[in-house]
Order: sequence, then C-alpha cells, then structure tokens
Amino acid sequence: MNPYKINKALFYEIPVKTTPKNVQEANEGLFRAKMTLPAAANHCGMTQKEMKLTFWEYLKYHKPDYEN
Repeated sequence: MNPYKINKALFYEIPVKTTPKNVQEANEGLFRAKMTLPAAANHCGMTQKEMKLTFWEYLKYHKPDYEN
C-alpha cells in the first residue's frame, strides 16, 4: 500500500443550496465583519461576484447602526 496515495473524494466540496436563511446569515456576517467575502459566498453557495452584488443590495436597505 502506498502511503502517499491521495484520496480524491476528500477534495470534492459538497454543493450548498442557496436559501434565504443562508443569504441572510452571510449578509449579516459581512455587515458585522465576522465573515470574509469568500467564506460568505461559500456559506450560501454563490460565486464571490454574486455575493458582492447581493451584499450591495443589502447595504442599500440596511443603514449603519453605529456612530463614528
């Protein structure tokens, strides 16, 4: 048995279904800076570009709730 044999099944990412709950969690994570953009996109099964566009829409309707 070869100890250097790589199991290809470990490199396959299970696709995530995009649901409103996942998108809301990702947007709130980005808004509070608890998630990075790539992590948020993976969390809800989107590309980074789709997540960026979705987050910009989120920012339109959710004004900052903090003071400078």
